[in-house]
Amino acid sequence: MLPAMIETNSITSPASLNLCSRRRWLAAVASATLAAPLVGYAKPRTSNRRDFHVCLAPPIIEREPELLEIVRAAGVETVWLAGFFYGFKPYPNEQIIRAQRLAASAGLRTELITIPLGHPGDSLGSRDGEFPLTPPPRWRLGERFDGKRYAGTSLHAPATEENAAALRDLRRLGFRQAFVDDDFRLARGPGEIGGCFCAEHRAGFLRTHGFVAARWSELLDDVRGRRLTKLLRAWVDWTCDQLTASFRAQQRAFGGEFGNMIMYLGAEKAGIRLRDYRRALVRVGELMFDDASFSRVKGKTDELFSVLFHRRFAAPERAFSETTAYPADKLSAANMAAKLTISTIADVRHTMFMSGLTPFPRPHWTTLGPAMREQARRHELVAGQRPRGPFKHVWGEAQRYVGNDQPFSLWLAAGVPFEVVDEPARDGWNFLSDFDIREWPQTKPHFSGQLVVRKQPAEEGPRLEVVPETLDALFAFKRRIRAALANVPVVEEETPIVCAWYPSVRRVLLWNLLPEPRRVTVSFRGRQRPAELGPLGSAVLEEFPA
Repeated sequence: MLPAMIETNSITSPASLNLCSRRRWLAAVASATLAAPLVGYAKPRTSNRRDFHVCLAPPIIEREPELLEIVRAAGVETVWLAGFFYGFKPYPNEQIIRAQRLAASAGLRTELITIPLGHPGDSLGSRDGEFPLTPPPRWRLGERFDGKRYAGTSLHAPATEENAAALRDLRRLGFRQAFVDDDFRLARGPGEIGGCFCAEHRAGFLRTHGFVAARWSELLDDVRGRRLTKLLRAWVDWTCDQLTASFRAQQRAFGGEFGNMIMYLGAEKAGIRLRDYRRALVRVGELMFDDASFSRVKGKTDELFSVLFHRRFAAPERAFSETTAYPADKLSAANMAAKLTISTIADVRHTMFMSGLTPFPRPHWTTLGPAMREQARRHELVAGQRPRGPFKHVWGEAQRYVGNDQPFSLWLAAGVPFEVVDEPARDGWNFLSDFDIREWPQTKPHFSGQLVVRKQPAEEGPRLEVVPETLDALFAFKRRIRAALANVPVVEEETPIVCAWYPSVRRVLLWNLLPEPRRVTVSFRGRQRPAELGPLGSAVLEEFPA
């Protein structure tokens, strides 16, 4: 929860609790939820404080009110209540108000989640099988470029209008912040060039740009070939215009602080023009929601890569995590605790736990509580800082418009400091993924910096360092360039460790990507510092100046 929220809701402040009895206080909360103002919400102040949130459905809170005490004891401060699902309002206002009251009685604030478009399949994990998983028949299906049709993640009337009406209604219950959730996007999944290719959207696109009908077949060929042509760029930008317009209409209807949950590596090809959300709350995109995906070293580096990319467009105090398990019991407590380190490294101030309509197993919170407190303390040591280093994190325009969202990320485990760049830098080593290097000869023909790719591109281009995306190959590359790394902190051992360097505060954050403990040595300007890292553990070391 952002600090301004505490200031603007005096009814739930500790002072007010001291002034009235429990019965009078609950009555005051009920009254406030029905009479909250629709305008005038204060902008949040900058704060380095890490805080924790959880998403729960109102029926869960009613059936299991003791769960609120469990999450509060772990360190959660805010519960986000789901209120509207892609054309359905399954919970009446009275039930939402009861959930708000129960949360308030447990000392928790409540805010709002809506799922405006839905997924092409079940992403909610409804156990009873009765919850609607696709929009109602009055909402039109989307259509892929190959003619296949699907539900969710497509935008036709009356989706925006119904979402806006629901937000206006729910705002009257006293919510001050809201997120459009479940990956508000116009692509079915990561790596897909999105937009609805139905007859209505085809006609609108051709008409808007003054294109003749024959250009449509050309566009479909570009989509199949993932070619970043002017025509395909026009399609993607037009798709982004639609999603941004829908978001802004919903934002106006709500009237308070409004946020967008970004899909994993979400960008323009999914209709998400990230610069349009710079002033909004943003949930950074993650993907590794179960043990099978997150346990892999590359699963962790892929996730960190996506979060670092999205933080280019979101201020840390407005950035929320997508700390999700799906299904709810398929990500172990140890792996979920390890995910918290990603937000610490990337300076994401607000951690939001989520698991669809089914809550995490309760024993998870006995592990999460201590991990949350530990990461909050660690986060204070690096908050407000950007990691710096010779390895450059690049995710360029070609990857964002036509790429397959398979990042070259494993180099993050090489134990060498890194930094995130908007454009490749002339110093250090720029790690480029496949589609960025494919477009490179046309966009940067005279670039003189060092480029590292995982495979040789088909076409001739600039001088490249080809390093296969394996730990063995990356450690061999580190050995070859070791002499050039004398003035930065480097993990000497060849074990997968993320090394984030914050020179302005003279600190290094290490993250062990293995489920076994590791003892490592950090070398810096002729000195060596040992570090003990627990399974999937992290540590902050001092005295590493620029």
